[in-house]
Amino acid sequence: MPRTPHIERHFTAGDTVRDVVIGMSDGLTVPFALAAGLSGAVQSTGVVVVAGLAELAAGAISMGLGGYLAARSDADHYASERVVELAETDAKPAAEVAEVTHILREFGLTAEESAVIVAALRRRPEAWVDFMMRFELGLEKPDPRRALTSALTIGGAYAAGGVIPLAPYMALASVSRALTLSIVVTIVALGFFGWVKGRFTGTGPFRSAVQTMLIGGAAAAAAFAIARAIA
Repeated sequence: MPRTPHIERHFTAGDTVRDVVIGMSDGLTVPFALAAGLSGAVQSTGVVVVAGLAELAAGAISMGLGGYLAARSDADHYASERVVELAETDAKPAAEVAEVTHILREFGLTAEESAVIVAALRRRPEAWVDFMMRFELGLEKPDPRRALTSALTIGGAYAAGGVIPLAPYMALASVSRALTLSIVVTIVALGFFGWVKGRFTGTGPFRSAVQTMLIGGAAAAAAFAIARAIA
């Protein structure tokens, strides 16, 4: 009998999506708020564009740097905890064996079944430490390229998102008309961004689109109100 291959489809790019969401959501709201706030204070779309692009460059660099430092912090934390775990398995093997047994028992394994696994892990010190890092501390081994990838993803997403609310000011001479169009394209972009995010994460495109428009729209409105009050 021919067998149909079993293919599992799981979404495994959660970190990348998180970085895109962070960068894109900020990129859509912050430059919009700045441009909208300036719209009440100046009558030149050129001034709004220059200020918006300056903020876009600074924001993309700042967001990218934040992503890099966060990823480096995760990697450093994992490395330091692994050193501690290595020392503990060497100095206090009995205590570590008890911890492994406890973890396995929580998964429903019997004492006899746990003993076999514990014995196998003790013969493989590196695997033993990896097991403890994952199941005792809840830490996954970070990708060594994660910091740079995160920085570029967040910064790039911020820049890409920020161009959208500024585009009307680049195309139109009237500040009031540009503001109206900027509001429309920002809301549409938030909805489209949410729909795409929902497709990738499996949470439902329509629900994700509505949720993103509501949350992003509320954030943009709040930022606009603050920027307008200051301007």
